[in-house]
Amino acid sequence: MSVPKIQIVDTGTYVVGPRGDFNLEAYLGTCVGVTLFDETAGVGGMIHLLLSEPQGLDADFSPARYASTGLPVIIKALTDAGARKARLKASLAGGALVGDPSSLDLHLDVGGRTVEMVEKLLKAENIPIIESETGGYFACKMILDMSTWKTRIEPISVASTLPLNRPILLAKEQIRGLVQQIRPIPQIALKIIRMIKDGDYNFEDVAKVVRQDQTISAKVIRLCNSPMFRREQPVASIDRALALLGEKKMLLLVVSASLEESFPSGMHGYSLCKGGLYQHAVGTGVMAELLADMTGLVQSDLAYTAGLLHDVGKIGLDQLVSRDFPMFYRKTQFEGFSLLVTEQERFGVDHTGLGNLLAEAWDLPDSLKCSITNHHFPEKASHSAELVHIVYFADLIMSRFRVGLEMDHINTIAMSERLNRIGFKTDQFELMVDTLLQGEVGLPMTG
Repeated sequence: MSVPKIQIVDTGTYVVGPRGDFNLEAYLGTCVGVTLFDETAGVGGMIHLLLSEPQGLDADFSPARYASTGLPVIIKALTDAGARKARLKASLAGGALVGDPSSLDLHLDVGGRTVEMVEKLLKAENIPIIESETGGYFACKMILDMSTWKTRIEPISVASTLPLNRPILLAKEQIRGLVQQIRPIPQIALKIIRMIKDGDYNFEDVAKVVRQDQTISAKVIRLCNSPMFRREQPVASIDRALALLGEKKMLLLVVSASLEESFPSGMHGYSLCKGGLYQHAVGTGVMAELLADMTGLVQSDLAYTAGLLHDVGKIGLDQLVSRDFPMFYRKTQFEGFSLLVTEQERFGVDHTGLGNLLAEAWDLPDSLKCSITNHHFPEKASHSAELVHIVYFADLIMSRFRVGLEMDHINTIAMSERLNRIGFKTDQFELMVDTLLQGEVGLPMTG
C-alpha cells in the first residue's frame, strides 16, 4: 500500500484542493488549525491560524494569519473551487494555553480567543463543527486525509511503549565527565562571540577562515537558503551572502553554522523531529534578535547569540534523555511536569546547571552564562537581566507558536512582572507575538 504524500500547512497559510491521495498536516501549539470539506463536491482544505485578529498596524498584513480574516478567505476559496457553503463541515485543533489556568490572565489566553473567533464565525456561516480538540497545554498534529476527508488530531510524537527505566542519578564526577566529553566550542565561534562581547568586529579575520573551510562555507550557504532565513534570491557563495546580509548578520550565521554539529541530530532525545534541538536553538536566536530590536534594551547580535546558546546543556544530557524517552515524553508532554524538575529527578542535574558548567568550561562571557543558567526563571539573573528576560520570551514564543521541534514546557510564572521588565504590559502580549512572528523569517512545519 502506498504512503500518502504530505503537504505541510505553515502558520498563516491555507491549502485548498480536490480529492487526492495526499494529506494536509499542521503542527499546532497555541495556533489553531481548521479543516473544511464538502464531500459531495470533493473539495477540502486546511488553514493554520496564528491569532484571532490582527494586532499590529504597521506590519505587512496577511489575512490567512488571523481567524477574523482567514476563515472568510478559505471559505471563499473552497466555494470558488466548487464547494457549497451549506455542505461544508469543519474540525478544529490547537489553541493551547500560554499560562497556567490557576493564574491565567485573560490577555494570555491567545489560543482560546482564536478558538472562540473560529467558532463564532463558523456558527454565523451555519457550518457545523464535527470534531474539536482545543485548549490544554501541549502541541498536536492535525491531519486532513484528502482522499477520505477524515481529520485526525494526534500528539506530535508518540511515546515508545518500552518499559520505564530507573533514574540515572549522576555523581558530581560523572557530571564533570559529561562536560569533558562534549566537544569544545569551535574556535571560530568563540572568536565571534568575543567580538560581539567587545563590540570590536574584524570581519576579514573571520572571512579568511570561512572561505578556507568548505564545510562551514557550505553550512552558512545552506542556512541562508533555508526556511529560517528565506531569501528572495538563492545564495550560492559566501561573498553573495555577505553582500545580502551585511557583516554582523553574516557573523551570526557563521556562529550558527559552526555550532550545528555540536547539537544532536537524531530523534528521541530532546528533539521531536530530526535536528529539532538545533532548529529550536536557531529559531530562539532569531526571535531574541527581533525582540532586542523591538525593545532596544540589549544589542541584537548579543541577543541572537544568547538565544542560540540558551539550551547548550541539553547537548550533554541528550543521550540520557534518549534512553529515558518514554518517561520524559509522558511526564512533560502529557502530565505537565517541568522539564527541569524531571531532569533533576532522573539525573541529579538539569540542562541549565549543566549548561552553566559548559559555559564556564568554554569561558563564555558572563552575560551568556547568565542567560544559559537562568532562562527558565529570568528574575533569578544576578546581572544582564534584560537579556535573560528577552531569551526567556524568545524561548516561550518558540515553545508555543513554533512547536514540534523539541521537548520542553516553559513556565509562565510571574508573566506580568516578566513582561514589565522588557517594557510590555500583559494586554500587549498578543501584540508582541503578532509583531515578532511577522518580523521573523519563518520555521517550517510549526505553529
